[in-house]
Amino acid sequence: MTDKLVPMPVLNPGAPGANLDAYIKVVSTIAVLSPEEEKALADRLYHDGDLDAARQLVMAHLRFVVYVAKAYSGYGLSEADLIQEGNVGLMKAVKRFNPEFGVRLVSFAVHWIKAEIHEFILKNWRIVKVATTKPQRKLFFNLRSAKKRLGWMNDQEVRDVARDLGVDPEDVRQMENRLAVSDEAFEVDGDDDDTFAPAQYLTDATGDPARIAEADNQFQAERDKLNHAFSTLDERSREIMRQRWLVEKKATLHELADQFGVSAERIRQLEANALKKLKSCFS
Repeated sequence: MTDKLVPMPVLNPGAPGANLDAYIKVVSTIAVLSPEEEKALADRLYHDGDLDAARQLVMAHLRFVVYVAKAYSGYGLSEADLIQEGNVGLMKAVKRFNPEFGVRLVSFAVHWIKAEIHEFILKNWRIVKVATTKPQRKLFFNLRSAKKRLGWMNDQEVRDVARDLGVDPEDVRQMENRLAVSDEAFEVDGDDDDTFAPAQYLTDATGDPARIAEADNQFQAERDKLNHAFSTLDERSREIMRQRWLVEKKATLHELADQFGVSAERIRQLEANALKKLKSCFS
């Protein structure tokens, strides 16, 4: 093993989004590190905190991120964005890489690269998240490749996929349904009368002045009825109803019995009679 490395030429591939083809062309020209070179750089980073060694490790593996990101091109997202997220995962892997593990950096980094790409896809593939639990994430990235044919899976196929992926059959059915639908625009662009969007039928009735006025009138009418109903009760019955129903800390039958100097059973009878009178006023 040698500790003397040939300095890597300073290349600036830029961001993938600026010019993807040019970016891929530049990163493909960066030399691949030999095991000895990689080990020496990893030692310098791990033991000495050498940031230039970290830069060289990242630069030498950018082509691998491009290779991984291309496998996720079927989700309808920008390949440049996928590569950018993969690069974030690569940098996290380089930061955490321990050369004493005895493995190549590429074997260690693939998990971090895929994790960042997976998270980006799950956040941006749909407006509403389709996969939040671990079984759902596993199905999201494997269900389409696991299906043997087009169309809905039958019960046996569902059970086979569930067994192969180690998930419940019900999770398979749910994810199949989720992947079969797509987002719709809330509003329609243009004057296409044949296109329906949620904005056309999901109206907010809470701001309708007519309904607000109607609700206010109904509330006032019910309040007037309640005041009139209470006026038909004698003073003792009104106080019993107030303390039993209209205050936050409700009085018990025994507390009211002590207050009015009667039995708890009598308080219960007075309450029952008062409730009966009040109900008759609302019928």
